[in-house]
Parts: sequence; C-alpha cells; structure tokens
Amino acid sequence: MENPEDPKRCPWCGADPLYVAYHDSEWGRPERDPQRLFELLILEGFQAGLSWITILRKRDSFRAAFAGFRPETLATWGEAEIARLLADRGIVRHRGKIAGTLRGARAFLRIEAREGFSPFLWSFTGGVTLDACPARMSDIPASTPQSAAMSRALKAEGFAFVGPTITYAFMQAAGMVNDHLADCPARISRKTPRAI
Repeated sequence: MENPEDPKRCPWCGADPLYVAYHDSEWGRPERDPQRLFELLILEGFQAGLSWITILRKRDSFRAAFAGFRPETLATWGEAEIARLLADRGIVRHRGKIAGTLRGARAFLRIEAREGFSPFLWSFTGGVTLDACPARMSDIPASTPQSAAMSRALKAEGFAFVGPTITYAFMQAAGMVNDHLADCPARISRKTPRAI
C-alpha cells in the first residue's frame, strides 16, 4: 500500500498523498465513537456541492473553528459565533451549513441522551457493516434504502444537509458500508463483513 499509484486502489483517491492516506487509513473503517461520527456527518454536509478533498484539506481548520466538534459546546453557540465562522477563511463559509451544524449539535445531545448517537446511526445497518463487494466504481450506488431511512430520521431530529446521497457518503466513510473495490488493498487488509 506504499505506492500511491497502485492501480488496484480505489480510483477516487487518485495520487494526492492526503487523499491516499485518508483512503488507506480512515475511509470505510468502522467508526463507533459518537463525537467522531458527529464530526464526520457534519463534514459530509459541508462537502455538499464541493469535492471531499476540499473538505479534507480544511479539516484541521474546521476542527479549530468548531471547537473540536464537541456537541456540548456547539449547542450553546448562536449568532455571534455564526458571524465569526462566516469570517473564517479556513473553512467553507456557508451560513446554512454553519447554522445547521449548531442545530445538529443540539439534536446530537438529544439523541445521545435518549439512545446513544452511535447506536442510533448504526441501527440503519442492523449494527453491522454492509458489504456488496463492488468490482467497479459503477457498481456503487449514490444512495440506498438504508441511507434514505437515515436521512429521513436525521432530518426529523433537526439535522440539515443530510440528504440520502450525503448520508450514503457518510455511511461509506464511517464503515457502515464497505465500498472499497473488490481488489483494493484496503479491503483485502481487513475482514470482509456480511453481504448486503
């Protein structure tokens, strides 16, 4: 996996070292930590209309600007913090996405207190990683019934920018689905979960 131009690696990461490292060490690995899942969900929402590499390059700035994505902190923020974030060149400056993050933090706290944020999200896959073992990029859907159900539930809780395509990208990144291509070294290096 040292060669960033390995033709077997999922082609979406290209040869950019940051993207390759993300693909090899993060993307598709099952994540259960609730705060990490919250951060990933929020960043997927910020990605809407942009490329993921744009978000990845700004991720450290996002973490600094959004207090490490600590929901208990973000839930207390209001217009003053939104104005500050809109002036921060290190992040994607979109009022709707910023305000949606603060609403999402409040929703996170409600869900976490009620049933746990991680169990809530993983319930859409039955608590396991779903796997279709795609042979080609064209085998990977843009959304699934599970991502559509997650999208509806998140919207009902108060989250924004969580359409079915965004939630499917989130599920891929968080390892709820394994969409590494069949011959990708990142897939081969870990146990294959149950099939969809």
